[in-house]
Amino acid sequence: MAWNEPGGGNKDPWGGRGDQGPPDLDEIVRKMQNRFGGLFGGRRGGASGKPGGGAGFIVLAALVVWLVYDSVYVIQPAERGVVLRFGQYVDTLQPGPNVRFPRPIETVLKVDVDQVRSIPHKALMLTQDENIVDIKLAVQYKVKDAAEYLFNVRDPDLALEQALKSALREVVGKSKMDFIITEGRDAIGISTQDLLQEILDKYKTGLQVIKVNMQDAKPPEQVKEAFDDAIKAREDEQRLKNEAEAYSNEIIPKARGGAARRLEEANAYKAQVIAEAEGEASRFRQLLTAYEKAPKVTRERLYLETVESVLSKTSKLVVDVKGGNNVIYLPMDKLMQGSTAPATDTESRRFNSESAPLTQKQDMRNRENARKRETR
Repeated sequence: MAWNEPGGGNKDPWGGRGDQGPPDLDEIVRKMQNRFGGLFGGRRGGASGKPGGGAGFIVLAALVVWLVYDSVYVIQPAERGVVLRFGQYVDTLQPGPNVRFPRPIETVLKVDVDQVRSIPHKALMLTQDENIVDIKLAVQYKVKDAAEYLFNVRDPDLALEQALKSALREVVGKSKMDFIITEGRDAIGISTQDLLQEILDKYKTGLQVIKVNMQDAKPPEQVKEAFDDAIKAREDEQRLKNEAEAYSNEIIPKARGGAARRLEEANAYKAQVIAEAEGEASRFRQLLTAYEKAPKVTRERLYLETVESVLSKTSKLVVDVKGGNNVIYLPMDKLMQGSTAPATDTESRRFNSESAPLTQKQDMRNRENARKRETR
């Protein structure tokens, strides 16, 4: 039936009454408030239409949770907390729990200050003696001041690398190549570390250099063969020096020992000569005493002893016979050899024929000399 038919009661096809107006907006809002209030624990309905106290409690709890989460900071032992208040640095937090204003009032940036970082570096450097050396090293460092590390330099790690190049070139430029590649590696590392730390402190980078390790120092590959030859020559020089020192250490004690032995021999010879001289002097004094008592006998004895001493040292004897023109030669050396070895018949006959007249004449001469001594 149509909505406007007679007896239909003028019904609205949309469910409303024909004699009523559109729905009230205030009532619709009130109903929505009641529904939402029921969701948060409030009473539904009511003339006032106010929400209940549960919504306020939830909001307060959420606020407290937000404040605790965003205001309490726990800093680890290896960390430091940098506090920014509206973007400006105000404090550095030490390890442990700390309470600060929540964001966006204050912000805390955590920085690890115990982490040891490392930067390798390799470069060709010019030395003081105008040689080129290839150096390879590594720098170990860590953060010393968290605030300086974050705000003073835009890139502290890059600044450290650039400062390292500058410090290393200065140290190498004041050193000679032989010193750098031999015994001077530790000294170069220490000098570079001191100068690098001075530069970093000057720029307030907040970094601390722990160690500069010299890993390698060698000449460039282009001149490596020539440099190896120079090193071999230097090693040969050192080897020869060591050999010379070893020979010196060996020969000098021997020479000193020989000199000491000669000194002892000289002292012994001196003592011997002095003793012999003293003995001769004593014998002469005794002989003088005997001569004063018996001059003739002493003189005869001295003569005989002298002749005996002279003749006992010669192997040849020449006899000059008075009244004759012949000089007789006696081969005493042959005679002495003959006494040890049997002589041949010819040598025996010859010796007997030559020695017979000599023996008679010698006897006559000895008797004549004896008579002359007796007459004296």
